[in-house]
Amino acid sequence: MYIRILIFIWQAVQLAIGYNLVFPLLLYFLYPAARNKFRLNKVWNRVTEADYGIIVTAYQQTDALPNVIESLLKQEYTNFMIYIVADQCDISQLNFDHPQVIVLRPEKPLKSNIRSHFYAIKRFVRPHPRLTIIDSDNLAHPKYLSEMNVCFTNGYQAVQGLRAAKNLNTTYACLDAARDIYYHFYDGELLFKAGSSATLAGSGMAFTTELYRFCLENLDISGAGFDKVLQAEIVNYRLQISFAHKAIVYDEKTMHPQQLVNQRTRWIRAWFRYAGFGFKLIFRGLGNLSKNQVLFGLVLLRPPLFIFLILSGICTIANLWVHPAYTWFWLAGYASFIVSFFIALYQSKADHRIYKALYGIPKFMFYQVLSLLRISKTEGGSVATEHYYQADIKKVMQEKI
Repeated sequence: MYIRILIFIWQAVQLAIGYNLVFPLLLYFLYPAARNKFRLNKVWNRVTEADYGIIVTAYQQTDALPNVIESLLKQEYTNFMIYIVADQCDISQLNFDHPQVIVLRPEKPLKSNIRSHFYAIKRFVRPHPRLTIIDSDNLAHPKYLSEMNVCFTNGYQAVQGLRAAKNLNTTYACLDAARDIYYHFYDGELLFKAGSSATLAGSGMAFTTELYRFCLENLDISGAGFDKVLQAEIVNYRLQISFAHKAIVYDEKTMHPQQLVNQRTRWIRAWFRYAGFGFKLIFRGLGNLSKNQVLFGLVLLRPPLFIFLILSGICTIANLWVHPAYTWFWLAGYASFIVSFFIALYQSKADHRIYKALYGIPKFMFYQVLSLLRISKTEGGSVATEHYYQADIKKVMQEKI
């Protein structure tokens, strides 16, 4: 009796871990049949003028701000205002002599993305019906707002754009970019096409101001993970987050081991803190018969890549003694994951430097394990990633969608 219970638990644990290996490939082959049948509310966006409040958040660093503002001022769509929230920043050297740029420096430290966003919202010079969130290290493609408009016009109230790599100058940056490509392809493009919602990435995303305020205005969230709370709230209300693969922002990828460890420590802590939202969405989705909520809940429960890969390896080795026949299933699962990973790189036309950097994956995972070990020791650490890279903005502006 007890042996059967233990066997059942062991099989359930393996299933909970192993489905993460095959889920991307299943999504790739099944999404065309699933089709996106989400019912949209086109009325709201049809009667609303496309006027954007662009919120650029900076924490302690301002070196990259001139470039991001320059890229935003070169947007093809021009009905917007830019609000720079310079939290704990020296703004004495920020001289933006442009009627569409407003620099805000909070009197007291905010140390929170949401606080920075609402600091700007409360100081909008006019009631912008839409807002978009940009990080201080981003560069926006000239068609960024134009492509966002396409999704809003189609009736969506929340849109995630594509965060492409601004730099591929180190092995760590290339592997960080490869990770982003994987997530954008499966958790963004394919998940959305399958009838669920694209996951939010923290920047390069846009919302109706009304929806953003409705979801977050009464919450005070510190540290990383505001995007996880926001996306769960949106899907909880049975709305769908669109994915705009042509609304591109270029994002700085981590270049150094310490930079990588610091960033991943915050991200891993945020996953542990908010993964439980997945259970709530799954149960609510089953009750509502909502594919959007069920699929999105499953994705929220999935651990970071390196964690479920390591757990899968442990299960594979354990089965050599516990149940040798299961080892073949795990090897097939790993093969499925590898195929899905290269499909994402191929379909996204990944830079050749990313392929060449794949040999560094073991070291990249090692530093993420260090990040995992640090999550209980750095609760009061920095709330933002330090930025080092200065991009050639002229080259970025010439990129074609």
